[in-house]
Amino acid sequence: MTDLVVRPLDRPLVGSVPVPPDRSIGRRALVLAAVCVGVSNLRGVSPADENIAVAMRALGAKIEASGPGELRVTGVGLMGLRAPTATLDCGGSATVMSMLAGLLAGQDFASGLVGDPSLTATPMMRVLGPLRARGAVIEGTPHPRQEGEVLPPLLVGPLPESSELGALEYASPVSSAEVKSAVLLSGLYAHGTTWFKEPALSRDHTERLLHALGVPLRTVGTMIELEPAGWDGKLPAFDMAIPGDVSAAAYALVAALLHEGSRVTVRGVGVNPTRTGLFEIARHMGAGLEVVSQGEESGEPVAEITAWHQALRGRSISGEIIPRAAGELALACALGARAVGRTTIRDVEESARLATMAGVLHAFGVTCEELPDGLVIEGREAPLEPARIESRGDPRTAMTAAVLALGGRGPSTIVDCDCIGSSFPRFVGTLRALGARIDAV
Repeated sequence: MTDLVVRPLDRPLVGSVPVPPDRSIGRRALVLAAVCVGVSNLRGVSPADENIAVAMRALGAKIEASGPGELRVTGVGLMGLRAPTATLDCGGSATVMSMLAGLLAGQDFASGLVGDPSLTATPMMRVLGPLRARGAVIEGTPHPRQEGEVLPPLLVGPLPESSELGALEYASPVSSAEVKSAVLLSGLYAHGTTWFKEPALSRDHTERLLHALGVPLRTVGTMIELEPAGWDGKLPAFDMAIPGDVSAAAYALVAALLHEGSRVTVRGVGVNPTRTGLFEIARHMGAGLEVVSQGEESGEPVAEITAWHQALRGRSISGEIIPRAAGELALACALGARAVGRTTIRDVEESARLATMAGVLHAFGVTCEELPDGLVIEGREAPLEPARIESRGDPRTAMTAAVLALGGRGPSTIVDCDCIGSSFPRFVGTLRALGARIDAV
């Protein structure tokens, strides 16, 4: 088990750094390249997504490494998938399992989907419900404590002989990119129109890539329509450089925002507007941020982002911006901890991470109050108290605590940081390159 000892900054953070590829985009690109017609070239694919490559190979695609982080994918077309000879391992990703469930829902063969212990404990009915509603045959393990709920492993298909997936009009009770991706991928095999609506716009990487590949898809606000009538059902091969992960970039940028004299730039970052809620929050609080466009990659906007320190003011954060900052709410708490005045975060549906962050803030000497749907934070201008923080295996908690610890009046220890490697493998090296003093022990 690796712990991090983070020492207070003795100079500003300064520099320009890369960030790891965006796995949310890379996963979708790899799955769709496998069902394209022809050869696609993907650059910047995360090594952590090898399990997806293994799964798509098992379904018939030819996937070869063509260089460091580069894959050459020979697709089999939408109708060319074959029955796997073993279960497909989705690792710890509910997103991967949801995408594969949608992709395989229309097949005439059966596929088993498994995952690691964390995924095995993830309820899946919100994904399975709409797929079953359009005719898919999917079975899971009954939840021991929630009637009507199911858990992985999943068995998907086969469709009964002479049956097919039908049209679907589905209003999701939650905003979920996982549910949306499963529904849209199943819609590629459906006979009839797919309509999907969610309460607020979740990350839209799937629909952007489908639209870039010519799928007859139309979006109006939070409503999506996929109308296959008149479409030839062929996805063309494509070349794509996977943009840098905006969630990873946020840690380096927030570190600059919080510490006097700092100025940090990250390059080649995906700035999909469904993922940049934290930056809108930061600007609302008075942060120094500049975003310079670097064009698009298969419908995904890419930019260079620079952040510099200036005084932050506490604000109220709620409503539609919460889903667009969902992955970075811990960092929003960090901004509130160092802002002048009070920051209130509300409307958080899954507030377990905020409860964890309340404990982190208390450990650093920041006053905060838990709410049923959020947190009230009283900003602290004085140096933070040295602390010992338990990550509990959550990389976001570990990385956010490390960023805050740079502003302490003494060294802090972040316990059990091996989890960081799955999200931001070079997190420590990146902060060190900018001037931080962090030791792994």
